[in-house]
Amino acid sequence: QVQLVESGGGLVQPGGSLTLSCVASTSSFSLAVMNWYRQAPGKQREFVARINSYGGTNYADSVKDRFTISRDNTKKTIYLQMNRLKPEDTAVYYCYLAPHWGQGTQVTVSS
Repeated sequence: QVQLVESGGGLVQPGGSLTLSCVASTSSFSLAVMNWYRQAPGKQREFVARINSYGGTNYADSVKDRFTISRDNTKKTIYLQMNRLKPEDTAVYYCYLAPHWGQGTQVTVSS
């Protein structure tokens, strides 16, 4: 079984920064495409960022140039560095390795 455990969420003021982490239990982590998604109250879950096995990345337009996804294969961990946060970024952020979801970590951007 695969387990994904997110951490690092919290309350931050607009313009601030947070870094999220996701630790994966899979033995094939180095080959895996890893993703961050988020879901705000009353909205559908949406794609945020993706990183492939070569380190290539993709981002949603809404977070491009503000968020950075990265991975550490020795720690089987992915990260999401979030800068210049906006209230619209408020959501539960989920780690995703198809077909597995983490439990999510809450990010609240508010003054």
